[in-house]
Amino acid sequence: MLFTSFTPSTSAIGDSVVLSALLGIFPLIVFFVMLGVFKLATHWCALGSLAVAFASAVIGFGMPVSLAGLSALQGAAFGIAPIIYIVIAAVWLYNLTVTSGRADDVRAVFSAVGKGDIRIQALLVAFSFCGLLEGLAGFGAPVAIVAAMLVTLGLSPLKAAVATMVGNAINVGFGAMAIPMTTAGRLGGVPGAEVAATASSITPWIATFVPILLLAIIDGKRGLKELWLVAIVQGVVTSFGQIIAAKFISYELTAVFASLLGFAVTAAILTKIKPQTPAEFRSQGLDNSKDTGKLDAGRITLALMPYWLVVIIFAIAKLWRFGIDIPQLLASTDEKIEWPGLYGQLMTPAGEVSASPIYNLQTLSSPGTMIVLTALIVAFVYGKNSSGNRFDYSFSRGLRTLVDTVVTLKLSLLTIALVMSLAYVMNFSGQTVAIGAALAATGSAFAFLSPILGWIGTAVTGSATSSNALFANLQSTAAHGASLDPGILLSANSIGGGIGKIVSPQNLAIASTAVGKVGAEPEILRKVAPWSIGLLIYLCTIVFLATQGIIPTL
Repeated sequence: MLFTSFTPSTSAIGDSVVLSALLGIFPLIVFFVMLGVFKLATHWCALGSLAVAFASAVIGFGMPVSLAGLSALQGAAFGIAPIIYIVIAAVWLYNLTVTSGRADDVRAVFSAVGKGDIRIQALLVAFSFCGLLEGLAGFGAPVAIVAAMLVTLGLSPLKAAVATMVGNAINVGFGAMAIPMTTAGRLGGVPGAEVAATASSITPWIATFVPILLLAIIDGKRGLKELWLVAIVQGVVTSFGQIIAAKFISYELTAVFASLLGFAVTAAILTKIKPQTPAEFRSQGLDNSKDTGKLDAGRITLALMPYWLVVIIFAIAKLWRFGIDIPQLLASTDEKIEWPGLYGQLMTPAGEVSASPIYNLQTLSSPGTMIVLTALIVAFVYGKNSSGNRFDYSFSRGLRTLVDTVVTLKLSLLTIALVMSLAYVMNFSGQTVAIGAALAATGSAFAFLSPILGWIGTAVTGSATSSNALFANLQSTAAHGASLDPGILLSANSIGGGIGKIVSPQNLAIASTAVGKVGAEPEILRKVAPWSIGLLIYLCTIVFLATQGIIPTL
């Protein structure tokens, strides 16, 4: 009986979808109450919620104990690779700029671009640069890199975490070469390009105002009063870039193209204005950098090397197809592992063997590997170039920094593994799908509720791609049943997923770790939750209006 096959049911509790959904969402409620109300350490919250989800799976949803345990193990494995792998690599890359002493030069460079105003620098980094990394990499790497980078620029750790998570959200649906959009289209029966094009008609209603929200987070009313023009320009240009890329260039490049365009135009505008910068937001300028020597082109290049090099490496790994198809070559090294004891026992509602227990072990194609390669090159170059003996560094010290990084992150890494175990138990037992089925049963009202599915899916799994894999077919089926456009609802699932990532336990752990505030997840959650919920309600309204033809799509 330990290895009896199992088919998830959306009406396992009293033959009721609603009761099943209520039990299914209970582990998440437990997590957020433990974290936000009782302020327990995140790893204890994750462990407690995992225990609740495990009991719900076995007792409520009838999942065999062995399969529930194996689901948790597969989730932990996914937490280790690629998630933990990426987090370690990203934080190590950031730490190289600190231990090498070049962090001051980074601040000086961005001070020049951002007119000496940390608020402007934060806009450029948290929205445009983060969007660029999200478009190329995804999987938590942008949040880890950018949150740490904002701290380097002089933003407080808490504001750096909140600004990064809110600034990143709108690009998540187009992350990692728009994999979430492709997944939604494939499983929802609509071409991925069409889903992305529809999404690009919806995202500008949010993206245009994200820089305004970031200003409010960073400096409140004063920031809005003094820098609203910069924020509006950045938001409008980025939104325009999303429409152009998704509809006329390549939807896979939407976040990359739009973010680069937004950064370039905003930087150009900054050459024509002179902001009034409060003392607490004045950044270190060129004349006040780490030493009295001139910050020449060589030092600027080396200071920014971790950031421009990681973009180049990601771009080559994801886009290079001239002569040799590098993305395909790297992907060919992936190992598909049928999870022992689970694969073949977990069934779909159609009675077929579920493909979910196939674990994809990424090696060369993993974003973590690309960041590690970047870090190794940076450590080597830093060890060979002291910039006139101003920066005494060595490759071996760079490697020691990696060891120190792992030791520092140990509790956060445990949290991430536990959170992914929680997600997999909820997914494989049918708890997450039961929540979706309950919402989809609302009929025409589902036009308003549709983004909530994506929000919940990503809040649970930490991945918009996983959320789309869970709910794309359900969104499409519900759309046809209510005579709605399935492309709009699939887009809503993807965009809602990005907003849900703001409060994802995995994202909270990554952000708190990146800014050096291990254990600050409850405080960060209290700060970001209102933004996430507010954006979700706004998105629900936009999607409803789009389904009624009030807001045009495509």
